[in-house]
Amino acid sequence: MAGCVVGIDIGTSGCKTIALAYDGTILADAVRTYPLYQPQAGWNEQDPEDWYNGAVDCLREVMAKLEGHRVLGVSFSGQMHGMAALDRAGVVVRRAILWNDQRTAKQCKAITEAAGGLEGLLGFTNNRMLTGYTGGKILWMKENEPENYARTAVVLNPKDYIRFRLTGQAVTDVSDASGTGLFDVKNRRWADALIEKIGLRREIFPAVVESVEQTGEVTPEASAQTGLPTGTPVFGGGGDAVISTTGMGLAAPGRVGVTLGTSGVVATGLPDYADNRDGLLQLFCSNAPGGYMAFGCTLAAAGSYQWFRGALGAGNSYRAIDEAAQEVPPGSDGLLFLPYLTGERCPLFDPNARGAFLGITSLMGWGHFARAVLEGVCFSLRQVYDMICKASPGIQTNEIIVSGGGAVSPVWRQMLADVFALPVKTVYSSALGGAFGAALVAGAGCSLWSGLDQAMMLASPETETLPATGNLGVYDSQYEKYIRMYDALKWAF
Repeated sequence: MAGCVVGIDIGTSGCKTIALAYDGTILADAVRTYPLYQPQAGWNEQDPEDWYNGAVDCLREVMAKLEGHRVLGVSFSGQMHGMAALDRAGVVVRRAILWNDQRTAKQCKAITEAAGGLEGLLGFTNNRMLTGYTGGKILWMKENEPENYARTAVVLNPKDYIRFRLTGQAVTDVSDASGTGLFDVKNRRWADALIEKIGLRREIFPAVVESVEQTGEVTPEASAQTGLPTGTPVFGGGGDAVISTTGMGLAAPGRVGVTLGTSGVVATGLPDYADNRDGLLQLFCSNAPGGYMAFGCTLAAAGSYQWFRGALGAGNSYRAIDEAAQEVPPGSDGLLFLPYLTGERCPLFDPNARGAFLGITSLMGWGHFARAVLEGVCFSLRQVYDMICKASPGIQTNEIIVSGGGAVSPVWRQMLADVFALPVKTVYSSALGGAFGAALVAGAGCSLWSGLDQAMMLASPETETLPATGNLGVYDSQYEKYIRMYDALKWAF
């Protein structure tokens, strides 16, 4: 019986699960959506039970299609920074606060001050304490819901809650731990001194492993629910912003990846640990043991497209929106969109930033707004790319590897190529996001492949989109206007 591995991605909009064969064949896949709760403006929450129910449904569907194959290992990708608080019985204490939640500005400021300012904080973690990070959420819960904090026995990130339900083990991996804001990235361990300074209980933080390490086995109870065989090894996995780049084959330096998921990520591997000067980027542990990566994350990439379709899309499909956008000339006749729908992380670090359309005239139609949304996301990602190049002058790239749900749009890929003035490629895994990276990590962990280097060779090129030289000047001009708009409007936010 041939061996295969399973990758589970706990995304913001839903769960995606795939089974992957040794040669890279997708044997089965499944997707389930679940709700998002927004009790106040800027607040974003989900119920961890919804994550697990989605994973169970996906696993049962995938397992039903694997006749003649044996699952050798399971691993995870997941939205980063979410706070799932569990009591001593493993019961969820409150709905999870998500990565794009903006309620913790006060707590993030307090943590930075307790660390001795930004320079002191970077000395502990090599990263700023951003409002999306888990650390500020835990402190917020302690200050605003002391009864829930008192009940909390462990805090898990979203993917790690699924691990807990499958194995009974409270464990995270180094890449996801990096995104809590309370992790010593350089030494790949919790920043105990910082945790003590801000008055949090050290025991609520789970054990940390490298991404390819085994973290337990599927229990009989979880087997009965999911169809996974009892005793199936379960491996560390990684946060989606990191493991998606692994799925694109980007662990080594020299290639830049763009992920068009709900959030947007621009990332590259690093040859070694590096100081995060002024904390302008996010410098995290990668999925390769001992490895590191630099990236910047925007809060609403494909999320902006999803919002446009729901709020202004008049019931049209994404394909119809693409077609309408394609009818409008590059630059949208001067219309600009700022994609700060839930504040912005990189490059602004401003939870109060807000989205905007600028440059509207009476001659514009619905397609102008559709195209402006897609272009605005491209501009925001180029800002992050420019920041990475400035912070790491040695980085040289001749291409962009794009993945995530937005990567399926040829219209959007052309815009990226034109805005970045670089060829844009998709690879075999592009539409699969973190689930593919999770499967590669599982395969490296269980020795289906000799290691991550061999596993990532499966991310072979599929499409290439070249810049249209006639569009470059228009986009350079629009981009220069775009990067000035935030400062012009900041007073209003």
